[in-house]
Amino acid sequence: MFDFSDPCWTTTYRGVVTAWDCDHVGHLNIAHYVSRFDESHWPFFGEVGLTPTFLRGAGCGMAAVEQHIRYLKEVRAGDTVAIRSRVVAIRSKVILSEHVLVDDDSGEPCAHETITCAFLDLAARRAVAFPPEIAARVQARLQLGTARPTL
Repeated sequence: MFDFSDPCWTTTYRGVVTAWDCDHVGHLNIAHYVSRFDESHWPFFGEVGLTPTFLRGAGCGMAAVEQHIRYLKEVRAGDTVAIRSRVVAIRSKVILSEHVLVDDDSGEPCAHETITCAFLDLAARRAVAFPPEIAARVQARLQLGTARPTL
C-alpha cells in the first residue's frame, strides 16, 4: 500500500498514545489523530523552508483548505506511532501532501491523511504564490520519489 523505502517519504512525527488520548472504547480519539497529523505538518513544512521564522518574517502563514482522513487500524494506549509524510503536488498557491500514521513497532499503517494547504499573506488575508525558492524546494522533494500518489 505505501512504500516507505521510497526517498520521497520522511518521518515527521514520533510519539506514544496515552490513556488520556483515548475515547470511551479505548481507541485513539479522532481529535488526537488530527492533532498528531497537525504536529507532523510543521516539521514537514520546515523541510522545504516554511519554518516559523521564515513565515513570521514574511508575514505569511499556512492554512488547511481541504483534509481527508481514513482510519485503517485501531490505535490504543501504549502504542508508539510515527507519521511518514510526502509531497504529492504543488500549485502556485497550494501544496497537496499525504501523511500516514503508522504503528512504530510493526510499521503497519493506522491512518492516512491527504491535505491541501494554502500559502497565505496574513495582511491581505488571502492565498498568494509561494516564493520561487520555496516552490523550488517543494519541486525537489517531488523529484525524490518514484512512488505514484496513493490517492
